[in-house]
Amino acid sequence: MEGSQSQSQSKGKLYIIGIGPGSVEQLTVKSRDVILNSDYIVGNGTYLDQMASLLNEQEIVRSAMGKEVDRSRKAVELAQEHVVSMISGGDANVYGMAGLVLEVAEHEGLDVEIEVLPGVTAITAAASVLGAPIVNDMCTVSLSDLLTPWEVIEKRLDAAASADFIMSLYNPKSRQRKSNFARAIEIIRKHKDDSVPVGLVKNALRDENQDYIVTTLGEVMEYNDWVDMSTTILITSNDSRIWDSPYGKRIITPRGYHRKYDY
Repeated sequence: MEGSQSQSQSKGKLYIIGIGPGSVEQLTVKSRDVILNSDYIVGNGTYLDQMASLLNEQEIVRSAMGKEVDRSRKAVELAQEHVVSMISGGDANVYGMAGLVLEVAEHEGLDVEIEVLPGVTAITAAASVLGAPIVNDMCTVSLSDLLTPWEVIEKRLDAAASADFIMSLYNPKSRQRKSNFARAIEIIRKHKDDSVPVGLVKNALRDENQDYIVTTLGEVMEYNDWVDMSTTILITSNDSRIWDSPYGKRIITPRGYHRKYDY
């Protein structure tokens, strides 16, 4: 009985890897090693190109935007007999591929070992550029209504803003969704002061393409035309402040140490 059970188990393994902002330097050491030693690498063409320097002898399965289900099914099938890496931008658990891959594996009823490897996601990448904006309670909200109804997004924005959470807005705009960002700011301004610091970071940690703006909630819409799909928005709390440091504007959100200690 034990022998037959062993024979039925998968010989392969599936890794779901968050590759962070898109450079090999931002990968964890384990993620880099797993990619180098995988039999197959599965991913969106953009992410595969970002990892090109690590792709030599592996078989590459290139996919496109909108083919996420097919990509996930292919990765699960290959992992029955091979070591497979499915790569996902940022962190695979933050609007990434981890959930869909596990859903497909569950639905297909396939016996495959799956391990999720974390990566730097947009909220932490953007925060590192801005200074220290997210060191207290925070949340992320995607403004894409492709998979989540806008009515649900509105409720989440309203609830988070009313609780004065530090808020990271993902997917603020696209060619088809030009008004969602403005609508989100309108909701948030009902609960947060116009003086609340806001950071806009484009292409966070992507070398020469990186750019950022520090402004306030009351003035953020002056930069509406600057915001695009590659921009992460950090709307801080009523306790946060802007520091005009010698090296540029930074945002500081107090953790609360000033209430307990003298420094």
